Amino acid sequence: MRLFSILAAIAVTLAIYVFVFHRPDTVKAEDKAPETVAASPAKTDAIGVVAIHSHAQDMDNAVVLRGRTEADRQVEVRAETAGKVISAPLRKGNFVEENQTLCELAPGTRPAALAEATALRAEAETRVPEAKARLAEAEARLAEARLNETAAAKLGQSGYASDTRIAAARAALSSGEAAVQAARSGLDAAHTGIEAAEAAVAAAREELKRLDITAPFAGLLESDTAELGSLLQPGALCATVVQLDPIKLVGFVAEANVARVVTGAPARAQLVGGQKVTGKVTFVARSADPETRTFRVEVAVPNPDLSFRDGQTAEIAISAEGTPAHLLPQSALTLNDEGTLGVRIVTDNTKADFAPVTLIRDSAEGIWVTGLPADADVIVIGQEYVVEGAPVRASFGGAAQ
Repeated sequence: MRLFSILAAIAVTLAIYVFVFHRPDTVKAEDKAPETVAASPAKTDAIGVVAIHSHAQDMDNAVVLRGRTEADRQVEVRAETAGKVISAPLRKGNFVEENQTLCELAPGTRPAALAEATALRAEAETRVPEAKARLAEAEARLAEARLNETAAAKLGQSGYASDTRIAAARAALSSGEAAVQAARSGLDAAHTGIEAAEAAVAAAREELKRLDITAPFAGLLESDTAELGSLLQPGALCATVVQLDPIKLVGFVAEANVARVVTGAPARAQLVGGQKVTGKVTFVARSADPETRTFRVEVAVPNPDLSFRDGQTAEIAISAEGTPAHLLPQSALTLNDEGTLGVRIVTDNTKADFAPVTLIRDSAEGIWVTGLPADADVIVIGQEYVVEGAPVRASFGGAAQ
């Protein structure tokens, strides 16, 4: 037994010696570990990403205001003379045409005043021919007095006329000149009387016109007209008329953005009820509100069916000069190691780079950003797995719209 154990130990020792010291020195390449074969090319291959060709385009950079609707015109129609209302009232909400009667006042003694003024004018007109005749008579006498004075002066020089006759002729001449002057004054007074009478007639007619209180423009009655039988004094309210077509959108823009709003610029708005309207800027204030330091802006909007009311709240967007920007998928945004917002782009030498961007607006189609060159290849898939300078192999999925 002991001999067998010794022989077994010697056999095991020889087997270990042959396995360790006499195995082949080379190993076939195909017998190498799969990890070793695959590890070498991984160190040199570029990383595959998906990118898009993005081109900058002008973005509608609107100025957004909070405002309200306002009637284009609103007037309180008031009485210009005193009188009792003799017309039936019109109820608020009714549409009235331009020059339609709203309140009619009782005439009273005004027709008689007009008749009296007309008669006075006719009487003044009859005085003109009489004044003209007197002037003609005075001028004839003046001419005769001049002849007499000339003859007397010549006779006096020859010694055939006395000084008394010459003095009398000169007195008659002076009297004739005075008579002509008086006749002319009488004619002027007659013309003045006619003008005064015509003014009285015009005033009487104007007073009669004031009895018919009419609408200054077509619009809606915002209040009932004065009740039948009520007494109106000068300045008393007859009715309130508003014009809602076109209607105005009124907002206030901050002084930082007022230079971007120009007259004639297109604008759109959404009312609280969901109604959407479009129009054009008709007014931009030149002076700011002293308290808010904002500038009033008005937009005219057609309202033929009068569906928009005065005083509705509206969000107004006024088109301004466009800003070059890129429209990208929101998923393209990423952060660098410093926490700066940006995107990964593919450079000309097919390496990844980081470009910081500024977010302008979020829309249903994507996000609008600035800070990129006019044309850029933006990585949209795989940007989180590359760093600046890393080689990339980009597959382009199309151009950004």
